[in-house]
Amino acid sequence: MKNYNIEIKWTIRFILLVLAWAIGEKFIGLHDIYIEHYGIYTNLFIIPAFLFYYLALSEKKKYFYEGKMSFSQGFVSGIILSFLIALLMPMAQFVIYKSITPHFFDNVIEYKLKHNYMTLENAKTFFNLKTYMIESSFGALSKGIVTGAIFSFFIRTKNNVA
Repeated sequence: MKNYNIEIKWTIRFILLVLAWAIGEKFIGLHDIYIEHYGIYTNLFIIPAFLFYYLALSEKKKYFYEGKMSFSQGFVSGIILSFLIALLMPMAQFVIYKSITPHFFDNVIEYKLKHNYMTLENAKTFFNLKTYMIESSFGALSKGIVTGAIFSFFIRTKNNVA
């Protein structure tokens, strides 16, 4: 377990970031008043998410691998981080949509219907807690693995050819 302390620490930080981001979105009105902009601005989460992956892998390289990390070591660390985040994302989604913004799904469904973007049946199928929990887990896993691979490539220690 000690081998994964950095990944566990950054997983907890990442989940706290997700919760803070949701609070920020709610506070500025993206979950109700400005819901028409939600789809655009929620994608900005990629910026802090990338930063967190970079910092996590950099810390792994510096403190666990003593400054020398191969691509595969970084990639495995990224996979572990992604897996741990994917495990905790349903809990984060539950907290977000039951405590932080309990009317989000009603608001987004109403918006989609009002503007004829979806039928009621399709909107209810897509915008609900179960769907968001599943989507967030699989999204965290797939996007996290890709992000981990990208940053592992850039953070890896390059071998000096004599």
